[in-house]
Amino acid sequence: MTEPLPADADPHNTLIIDATPGRIVLQLFDDIAPKHAERLKLLAREGFYDDVPFHRVIDGFMAQTGDGEYGDGTGGSSHPDLPAEFSDVPFERGTVGMARTSNPNSANSQFFIMFDEGSFLNGQYTVIGEVIAGMDVVDKLKRGEPPDDPDRIIQMQVAADLSS
Repeated sequence: MTEPLPADADPHNTLIIDATPGRIVLQLFDDIAPKHAERLKLLAREGFYDDVPFHRVIDGFMAQTGDGEYGDGTGGSSHPDLPAEFSDVPFERGTVGMARTSNPNSANSQFFIMFDEGSFLNGQYTVIGEVIAGMDVVDKLKRGEPPDDPDRIIQMQVAADLSS
């Protein structure tokens, strides 16, 4: 890893996303959403997120990615859907949430990063973590549903796997 993690980051629950506009570092809330945290780490280790587009990027709202099946927001992984792990953690700028269908227990691989507060999502979507570095990179993501020539995750890794 070329850049050190923030001092209080737990490398076992930190994801490093190298995206086309730069690096984004996520701290997973394994105490609040343990099943979802494990899923994102598993998929990262499987290389599932590599070359996956940010397929839904809405200014003032959020940037969504994680469809390693189709890349358009309609797919998931080969693993079963997850039961909701709702909490009282609010959706604010930099919050990472799990995308799902209208079924609360349908989160699988897709996640989103908030550009702004989204209190209307509170208690209805699983909060999985927060951006601890690289929010400026998130702000640079190309907008659209889908964007023309969308930005992509080049590679997503668990920080602990990069340590020597």
